[in-house]
Amino acid sequence: MSFQVKNNIYWVGKIDWELRNFHGDEYSTHRGSSYNSYLIKEEKTALIDTVWKPFAKEYVENLQQTIDLEKIDYVIACHAENDHSGALPELMRHIPDVPVYCTKNGAKILKGLYHQDWNFKVVKTGDKLSLGSKDLIFVEAPMLHWPDTMFTYLSGDEVLFSNDAFGQHYASEFMFNDLVDQAELFQECIKYYANILTPFSPMVIRKIKEVLGFNLPLDMICTSHGIIWRDNPAQIVEKYLEWADNYQENQITILYDTMWDSTRVMAEQIAAGIREADHEVTVKLYSLAKTDKNDVITEIFKSKAILMGSSTINNGILVHVAALLEEIQGLKFKNKKAGAFGSYGWSGEAVRIMSERLTASGLEVMDEGLRITWAPDEESRQTCREYGKVFAGRLE
Repeated sequence: MSFQVKNNIYWVGKIDWELRNFHGDEYSTHRGSSYNSYLIKEEKTALIDTVWKPFAKEYVENLQQTIDLEKIDYVIACHAENDHSGALPELMRHIPDVPVYCTKNGAKILKGLYHQDWNFKVVKTGDKLSLGSKDLIFVEAPMLHWPDTMFTYLSGDEVLFSNDAFGQHYASEFMFNDLVDQAELFQECIKYYANILTPFSPMVIRKIKEVLGFNLPLDMICTSHGIIWRDNPAQIVEKYLEWADNYQENQITILYDTMWDSTRVMAEQIAAGIREADHEVTVKLYSLAKTDKNDVITEIFKSKAILMGSSTINNGILVHVAALLEEIQGLKFKNKKAGAFGSYGWSGEAVRIMSERLTASGLEVMDEGLRITWAPDEESRQTCREYGKVFAGRLE
């Protein structure tokens, strides 16, 4: 499958309808994904990125139906990660001498992944590669989201090939943003940002401002995953600037795991107290043992505050809570407040442990937390509701 993107630009990638997990099992892809590769046929022909290794042979065979591989003059590797470079070894078996343009880190990583010494041409921001009447202009974008990442801009057509930036894991037969369900599209966009790009938000802002400073006209953004932005492509750039700026909505998210439902009851009663104190705030509850963690992370990203709950077990916390706390620490959320709660029978260390981990992750823990022994009775339930009211009041 291939199709025309614009003028002499063609999509030659792969739609992966069956994909349900990405980065190993670290990222859920409920709506599948795509690996977008682009062929530019001008006086010179350039291929931008490839696809993931499981589709390498299929990719090369399909590419051969679009162009004689010997007519490819340049291969552009915007990012060395496996899902974009996986088909390179299969492709380069056919065209071993064709130059591969990438950043210095890109060459280093590609050599580390595939142990091949291809004809690497290292580029940096501002370097140009002539295709005849049009140029490819390279812009380094380190840590968006790997050290080697770069953008590639095609003059004349005013198209930015952005690789992972502005993308989303979303399989669709309609490959343009104006043709797909907008709610689904932006759900996947914010999930992608929350789970992958959050730690690099300061760099996102700096890089976008740098690119905008070039005053390059922009007609289209061709991403490496999901749909292509052809209708008002600036809208996703504006969203990235918003999301990168310590983003939050008027939402409190309650996250918990429970053994015999006592901590679940606490979560529900705390939520009831929050609602009593603030009728406008959105309150969401998630059992971490039963909810997709990437969806939960997206909700944390949207929240102004979170409450974390766990029963105490073996002087510690339940494993699903511990795993999420590890994720939170790595994602480096900013400008969010937090609290901890939990039930216990013997020792009750869980609340202290969660509070310490939340503080270490950069969240502002509002109080010493709430502990309830054994199963909550009516007095304990009222205590939980009061805790929710007080917590909500401290956010105003």
